[in-house]
Amino acid sequence: MTSPSSFVPASAHCSQAPSPWIERWRHLLPTGCPVLDLACGSGRHLRWLATNGHSMTGVDRDSAALSGLQGLGELVCADIENGPWPLAGRQFGAVVVTNYLWRPLWPQILDSVAPGGVLLYETFGLGNEAFGKPSRPDFLLAPGELLQVCRDWNVVAYECGQLRQPDRVVQRIAAIRPNATGPATSTACLTP
Repeated sequence: MTSPSSFVPASAHCSQAPSPWIERWRHLLPTGCPVLDLACGSGRHLRWLATNGHSMTGVDRDSAALSGLQGLGELVCADIENGPWPLAGRQFGAVVVTNYLWRPLWPQILDSVAPGGVLLYETFGLGNEAFGKPSRPDFLLAPGELLQVCRDWNVVAYECGQLRQPDRVVQRIAAIRPNATGPATSTACLTP
């Protein structure tokens, strides 16, 4: 059984419009690159990126949500918290994750980004408990946690803080995985 607070229903904290963070950093994705939308829910990012020419793979445990995404790409119904990783050995030009945190998956998420590929990640941080769910520390990023997870990557942008409409505390990162030939050579950090 999955933890009920590890994901946030689409209606709770987001609209069907793409996250402004994902929109802002989409230009980092190579044209037409394959993209994994992890815990894609109703597919707001899968839909938007597919219309922007990307080959999409969406993973979610909710088969009803995935059924509304037929024809937009590969759809994988899997309980990634309690079952095997459904994409073993596969890599993508970009991985997008929003409003989702399950720390035991960090290795699989990072390994899913191909060398030179992009990770766009945005989810709730400590302090969000003042505004609603998620409120358990297990499902809230600690300050600087995404920076620590991506410490060996080229961090293009990072933000951590409170956002409005709706009020929430988030942490988000845009990071590029180093190529197999060596570590990233430059880091540019943006903070709020």
